[in-house]
Amino acid sequence: MANEITIPILPCGSITDMLTFYKALGFEVTYQQARPNTYACVKYEDIELHFFTLKGYEPKDSYSTCFVLVPDLAGMHQAFSDGLRSHYGKVPIAGIPRISKLNNANSDRQFRFNVIDPGGNWVRFAQTGEQPAGSDESVPQKEGQTKLSRAVHAADWLVEAHGDFESAAQMLDKALAHNEPASAMHRVQALVLRAAIAVSLDDKSLARSLLTEARQIQLNDDEQAVLAAEFQRADDLEQMLD
Repeated sequence: MANEITIPILPCGSITDMLTFYKALGFEVTYQQARPNTYACVKYEDIELHFFTLKGYEPKDSYSTCFVLVPDLAGMHQAFSDGLRSHYGKVPIAGIPRISKLNNANSDRQFRFNVIDPGGNWVRFAQTGEQPAGSDESVPQKEGQTKLSRAVHAADWLVEAHGDFESAAQMLDKALAHNEPASAMHRVQALVLRAAIAVSLDDKSLARSLLTEARQIQLNDDEQAVLAAEFQRADDLEQMLD
């Protein structure tokens, strides 16, 4: 038998919030009901997701997840980010809901990104087939490994794979406080990531301070070009703090 279809059914506290978010990503609402139970369905090309409500549901405590394989991961990430920016005026990259950056910081080097929706569900998107050239780790490779760059890589993995913000924060704080020489680019990466973690931990004052410090680091034109994606993340974080 072939052509089977599997559709995840994910919990949430508010169907309205879920549909608003998924429509911003570019999904179409294909079905919605209020009785006998609250339920809704969305679709994006061949991706289908269903949602139901639970009384007293807490998104931050969610363990719900699903895995979506797509042939053009970078294109989908860009489309989602553009949709979020168009709807909300910013791209939510910290807290709930959020979209993670495109990265291949996993054991099989497969490019992935996560969407954490208003229900706290982790929808994990991954590239099928041949992986695209380039890597989120281009700065460490260019500058050489340091304790700080390794801490950035490990903390990013803790956040993106497990949502363990507390452990990631402790790891980065320790690395940033270390006196070991590190490149300006590594420090910018660390500060922007730590600021995103601070937003997710609802410490906006610390996030502002970290982003200000990152902006004050002196970089040449080539370094600024390499870090263009990091500064875009900093812009998105600052918009979330307004």
